[in-house]
Amino acid sequence: MVKLISKKKTIDYLFSDKHKEYIKNCQYNIFNIAEGAVRAGKTVDNVYAFAHELKTTPDKIHLATGSTSANAKLNIGDANGYGLEYIFRGQSHWGKYKGNECLYIQGPSTNNKQKVVIFAGASKIDSYKKIRGNSYGMWIATEINLHHDNTIKEAFNRQLAAKNRKVFWDLNPDNPNAEIYTNYIDLYDKKQKEGSLVGGYNYQHFTIFDNITISEQRKQEIISQYDKESIWYQRDILGKRMVAEGLIYCEFKDYHIVKMKDWNAIDESGNYTNELRKSLKFITVGVDFGGNISAHSFNATGFTHQFRKFGTIKQKRIPKRIDDRELTEKFVSFILELKEEYPSVNIIDIRCDSAEQTLIAGFERALRENHIGISVNNAIKGEIINRIRFYCKMFSTNKYFILECCEPLITAFKTAIWEQDTNDKRLDDGKQDIDSLDAQEYSTEPYMGALIQIN
Repeated sequence: MVKLISKKKTIDYLFSDKHKEYIKNCQYNIFNIAEGAVRAGKTVDNVYAFAHELKTTPDKIHLATGSTSANAKLNIGDANGYGLEYIFRGQSHWGKYKGNECLYIQGPSTNNKQKVVIFAGASKIDSYKKIRGNSYGMWIATEINLHHDNTIKEAFNRQLAAKNRKVFWDLNPDNPNAEIYTNYIDLYDKKQKEGSLVGGYNYQHFTIFDNITISEQRKQEIISQYDKESIWYQRDILGKRMVAEGLIYCEFKDYHIVKMKDWNAIDESGNYTNELRKSLKFITVGVDFGGNISAHSFNATGFTHQFRKFGTIKQKRIPKRIDDRELTEKFVSFILELKEEYPSVNIIDIRCDSAEQTLIAGFERALRENHIGISVNNAIKGEIINRIRFYCKMFSTNKYFILECCEPLITAFKTAIWEQDTNDKRLDDGKQDIDSLDAQEYSTEPYMGALIQIN
């Protein structure tokens, strides 16, 4: 029996003329790049253009990447109801292809020919290994500036046999000297103007004001979250490429610190009154292992309902070298204290510096012996500059908070500076508390994409 599929319109698209022009030009160019402010509609444009090409392209296998596989699925597969799975509603299903998450598409829109879109992460130095072994037709990438260069080069290599080779990238503005500009985007622009770029280059810059799907009231709500003097207002709202200088976390203000008397305040019935505390849904823990001159740090991060806010709710920093047994005991005590302080909130994940596998194994064993069923995993350890940018953005949008009891981390954020004559390397001279920052970043890396997307 033949299954009938309805092709009625289910997505209400609203594109401004600027977006329409960009999408139209995607048909005629290999390199299609949408850059600009947050919530500008860049990703939706590329998903729409990619899907249109997917219907008729002769190539079967295609690639979709993000900083992580989950980020790629969220931004390209879902895209708040405008993603591939919605465009091909009733004609697609999620599955696996050679170990990678993928979306299988087949139906009237593709003339009943099967298309496979493989989703992969791209931020780690070895991420490229996940996309080897296949030849891809088209490649769509979200937040291309967060991709490791190894993956970018490998993706291009995998397209050499494509019959309809196309590239769709989106990104928020970055450091003007970032490699994604010098090695790719600005280089393509130069070659296009010289007439030496084969295949064509379609670039467009967008701001939030170009997105007509967002009401004026909502735009003002988003804009009001930012300090207009900050580099993140320049980048996220005005869509400018900016360089940060001096102190790294200039957006960190005293109002990001929550006082313990407010955090622990209770009403007459003995219930907590702090709205952040009441809305905590889960907790993660980041662990950085120190050496002879650096410290160990355990950082617990709480996430509120629907990723609206998150914050560091407990920290323990051990400033001197101790033996593995004592360190393990201190870690178990930290977890037990955390469970006692937040009995109704699940600790779902522990992320540790992967350089110390023996210590990690000891932590796992000690947790089992204490009947604590929490997984211990290696930290993602993405590029440090991307982790820095994430926290600067979270401070700027006031999505991140720190309890005042986490004094080492507060000091670390307030004193972290760039390495001299650079704007992408954090000074690590043994005097800066990099350990607290690393542990904090490890605890949140798996959820950075979701935290950025939710406003």
